[in-house]
Amino acid sequence: MTMSNEGLSLTLNASARSEQVARGEGVQHERVIIIGSGPAGLTAALYTARANLNPLVIAGHELGGQVSLTYEIENYPGFPQGLSGQELVELMKAQAERFGARIKLFSAVTEVDFSKGSPFWLKTDDGTEYLADAVIVTVGATARRLNVPGEKEFTGHGVSYCATCDGFFFRDQNVVVVGGGDSALEEALFLTRFAKRVDIVHRRDQLRAGATLQQRAFANDKIHFIWDTVVEEIIGDEKVRAVRLRNLKTGEVRDYPTDGVFIFIGHDPNSDLFKGQLERDEFGYLVTDRLMRTNIEGVFAAGEVQDRIYRQVATSVGQGAAAAMSAERWLAEHEAERASQPHTVAPNE
Repeated sequence: MTMSNEGLSLTLNASARSEQVARGEGVQHERVIIIGSGPAGLTAALYTARANLNPLVIAGHELGGQVSLTYEIENYPGFPQGLSGQELVELMKAQAERFGARIKLFSAVTEVDFSKGSPFWLKTDDGTEYLADAVIVTVGATARRLNVPGEKEFTGHGVSYCATCDGFFFRDQNVVVVGGGDSALEEALFLTRFAKRVDIVHRRDQLRAGATLQQRAFANDKIHFIWDTVVEEIIGDEKVRAVRLRNLKTGEVRDYPTDGVFIFIGHDPNSDLFKGQLERDEFGYLVTDRLMRTNIEGVFAAGEVQDRIYRQVATSVGQGAAAAMSAERWLAEHEAERASQPHTVAPNE
């Protein structure tokens, strides 16, 4: 008997979950599942959809992830007038859906089992179980918050977690940078291209950043330091007007005028779900090779969950495209291998 290429999928392994699917017992079988709906995930959806893989995107509870919170994006190619993060996400979603991607909104993956190989088992918070021949992980990273009053209210209206994204909007203004590591100094130096004054607020009396970055920061006339101090509140009306600072040594509290607050106290990749299954580096980022392959064959990762260096929309899009192309090739190779194997006809066929 000759098998058609239509609907061809990988051989189910001998797990109990695979047997459930074979018997049609409520587990949904997909060729490709993409976990996450940021720029990397939606790009992967576009590419796998155009390859006729009928991908399912499990979007999470916030379509677009972190980028959807960005007030305006002016550094993504093709949009010379800029657009908001939410507008970009909606355009990416519409383009992926045009080619057949299915996007499941308001649903997040809560459990996975990659230990038995393809097909991989996943479960979402609504109780739905899936098997996927290939998986692309694009769950991103989350900027650490100060968790102080005013931070959430003014995010996108003076509070930012990305100088590259938002620095331009603070031309000739005064801004505060919170943090003392490499990211804080790199972003502060970037902000000096636009801002009139950059005040770095750090809870200690010395920086954690590398020596070269410190030298550059200390040598920059626009950068000033507020030591031994934390931000206790972000104050404003329609946008940020000041930060409430407390000196940890003296206890002094003061309101310090500023036009913007850039928070760089670190990012946390959203990779805990895959702990013990996918390889992670010392910072928790998923480890991939140049083809976006993880240590589990058939599982790929793209975007900020595996990228602690660039963290830009443009780089995430490129990584999402690469992951999709690698997944497509991997599926084609393994499905061709299965098709070439002799098929034993069961007595009832």
